[in-house]
Amino acid sequence: MTQKMVVTERDCTARRVPAGNVTTIPEGEFVTITQDLGGNYTVTWRGNMYRIDGTDADAIGRKPQALNFTPPQGGGIDEKQVWEALETIYDPEIPINLVSLGLIYKVSVDQPSHTVNIDMTLTAPGCGMGPVLVGDVEYRVGMVPNVKMVRVELVFDPPWSRDRMSEEAQLEAGLFF
Repeated sequence: MTQKMVVTERDCTARRVPAGNVTTIPEGEFVTITQDLGGNYTVTWRGNMYRIDGTDADAIGRKPQALNFTPPQGGGIDEKQVWEALETIYDPEIPINLVSLGLIYKVSVDQPSHTVNIDMTLTAPGCGMGPVLVGDVEYRVGMVPNVKMVRVELVFDPPWSRDRMSEEAQLEAGLFF
């Protein structure tokens, strides 16, 4: 993608890369879109890089990604919907979702507290995008009906390897032979 300068059309939530700190880019600001992968956008603004979630793409003149979940009967959390939300989150460097990459190790739902607990890993322990990915997981899973809290724990045991990837993801990344 060629870099493109745009003006924000509304206030927009963004996470600073790589720290993951949340900020608001105000309406009417010039930002440069530097990357568009997996439905999310990396922009530069005031000399820093930020990640804008695809659900907020309209703020930069793009079509927003819609996450629509039917609220389950009884007011609980549907774990299947949690997994569906996780499948919409893509690695910032390659357009493969976190589930297919094998980065999600465990999902557990605490129905009484409406909390989702997630154990996930990174492709490398020193990956600088860890805080951004954790923020992506918290944000997207938080869109699932009846979720009040998302707790993400980064774990590195067992270490991630490409064997954890789905066959489809390995094919897409050119690693399956």
